[in-house]
Amino acid sequence: MKIQVRGNHLEVTDALRQYVEKKIGRLEKYFHAPTEYSVQVTLSVVKDLHTVEVTMPINGFVIRAEEKSGDMYASIDTVTDKLEKQIEKHKAKLNKRLRQEGFHSLFKEQGEGAVRVLTEDEEEFGDVVRVKKFAVKPMPVDEAIMQMDLLGHDFFVFSNADTDEVNVVYKRRDGQYGLIEPTFA
Repeated sequence: MKIQVRGNHLEVTDALRQYVEKKIGRLEKYFHAPTEYSVQVTLSVVKDLHTVEVTMPINGFVIRAEEKSGDMYASIDTVTDKLEKQIEKHKAKLNKRLRQEGFHSLFKEQGEGAVRVLTEDEEEFGDVVRVKKFAVKPMPVDEAIMQMDLLGHDFFVFSNADTDEVNVVYKRRDGQYGLIEPTFA
């Protein structure tokens, strides 16, 4: 697993880089080795708030977590724990889904993966602040909900495997989920 550490408003020291590599590197135990995936770790400091963002794209899935605290090392520890909990939390769901699709060899018995990778191309236009383009993989609604939860977003755009249409799942204020299906007039 390649771990790329970059600083945003922060110079990444060798000690900090080694600490990140040690902590994030221990997550590799959940996947069949050797993994050749590039994990992105962004460290930043804004107004004495130390933020660590980690994105782990793994075989068509991405696991993401973010943590903010008053100490960079504490933030690294907490974000690592969050990632580990995400992996453990979704182990049964993902292993079941992957077995059904024939990808059960991706994870070791103790580990799992998570969300689909979103390939982003960002551009700026007049009033449109940000444009994202991403590959849409067909999946059932329950997998789209799981991936939305893992990303920590309130909505997720996906291709519905049952209808072959682009749909959106979203989290409602009452904690339930909604599904938007397009209709054409």
